[in-house]
Amino acid sequence: MRIVIAEDDALLREGLALLLRAEQLDVVAATDSPAAFLSAVDTHRPDVAIVDVRMPPTHTDEGIVAAVEARRRQPGLAVLVLSAYVEQAFATDLLAGGADRLGYLLKERVGRVEEFLGALHRVAGGGTAIDPEVVGQLLARSRPDSTLSRLSPRERDVLALMAEGLGNTAIAERLFVTEGAVHKHIRSIFAKLDLAPDDRADRRVTAVLRYLDDSRRG
Repeated sequence: MRIVIAEDDALLREGLALLLRAEQLDVVAATDSPAAFLSAVDTHRPDVAIVDVRMPPTHTDEGIVAAVEARRRQPGLAVLVLSAYVEQAFATDLLAGGADRLGYLLKERVGRVEEFLGALHRVAGGGTAIDPEVVGQLLARSRPDSTLSRLSPRERDVLALMAEGLGNTAIAERLFVTEGAVHKHIRSIFAKLDLAPDDRADRRVTAVLRYLDDSRRG
């Protein structure tokens, strides 16, 4: 796995590089600005980019803008975005083009090495990884009159774990239920959110995007 890092904090940037190289992952570039990051993407054609949300010069959304541009230049590039805070607008903006091969984690998650590496591999493998804290705050902010109000508490739990990027087996283990129960809840979620079977769309991804968008509007 070839990785490019974009992080202006030198300690975190070098720490990430050391951690990933210790896992036998190929960090081909560790950059400190959006321009250097995009240049590295063009040069190295990485499999995954790890990008800080807030970067120079204004430390607002430069990382998100650079990540979107990197995926435009290299379609299919997996991107794992890191942020010091829950910034749901940035999460949903990044996911607007589709949730595959995308992750959004709080920086504190890096210190939980197994969780961080699990999210990295999930995103590299084509999945989605949304930080549980981000999911929790979005869920808390959802409107009582929203489409999500149709869901039962257990269905909301299942959808939240889907948003984190967990598969059915992992959801079953987290909720201490059978995989059959998880399948049943997911079918009910699709029905209540009016997501009919469609070969042109991944209903899991659509449900997660509906959830994130609804929470943002709330």
